[in-house]
Amino acid sequence: MKRTGDCKQTFVLLLVSGLMLGMPGPVQGQGGTATQPAASYDGPRTPDGRPDLNGIWQVLGAAAWNLEAHNAQDGIPAGLSVVEGGEIPYQPWAEQQQQSNYANRLTDDPVRKCYLPGVPRITYMPWPFRIFQTPEHVVLTYEYAHAVRIVYTDGSPHPLPNDFWMGDSRGHWEGDTLIVDTTHFNGRTWLDAAGNFHSNALHVVERYTPITPNHIDYQVTMEDEQVFTRPWSMRMPLYRRMEPGLQLLDYDCVDHLLQTLTDNEGGAR
Repeated sequence: MKRTGDCKQTFVLLLVSGLMLGMPGPVQGQGGTATQPAASYDGPRTPDGRPDLNGIWQVLGAAAWNLEAHNAQDGIPAGLSVVEGGEIPYQPWAEQQQQSNYANRLTDDPVRKCYLPGVPRITYMPWPFRIFQTPEHVVLTYEYAHAVRIVYTDGSPHPLPNDFWMGDSRGHWEGDTLIVDTTHFNGRTWLDAAGNFHSNALHVVERYTPITPNHIDYQVTMEDEQVFTRPWSMRMPLYRRMEPGLQLLDYDCVDHLLQTLTDNEGGAR
């Protein structure tokens, strides 16, 4: 019997080792300790020489439910923190507000009311999104609520102050990394389903760095002097979806909400 156990243990170790060898280098460790991505990218490029990010991508993880470490609950998978350092550096009043948001999350989460999720939350929600590149724009279209972001890479500045659910995004390339600077938020979105939040002073800088043709190191720096004590970052990999014939399908939140309301009222009138 002992020999059988040894064989099973050896098989498991070989399997785990094989899976690890087939994966790109880690971009996020336990407790929020991140490692650096590969120094160079040797995958496909667009005609203008930029890394070719065209395709359908998705985050695989539990950040959508809570950016910080959390245990599993009914319908919610457990997850490690994607926040560098482990915890979001809230001001004292904001920490109390986040706790209140969490206590009332089933009714107060803006996503449950079918508002757009905002940036960066929409990136790591459990739905895929498509990246489409041109020399002057990077367009991101999301399966969730048919949301669209147009990132201008033509050197144009942010417009005059305004407020948007998804902010206003301007991008540029630093080597093989796409840098997206987003401002002009309305302050009404959350960062996840656990009530982590921001104000309309939020400033988001996203970094999309391809590390293989099928993996992007996604790093986000958040700054909001009204809510946080200092700028902070989160990090996670994006995975290319590779199923044959894959396309973005429909997830229309409003239709689902109306159906729920109709069902609760005993049927259509």
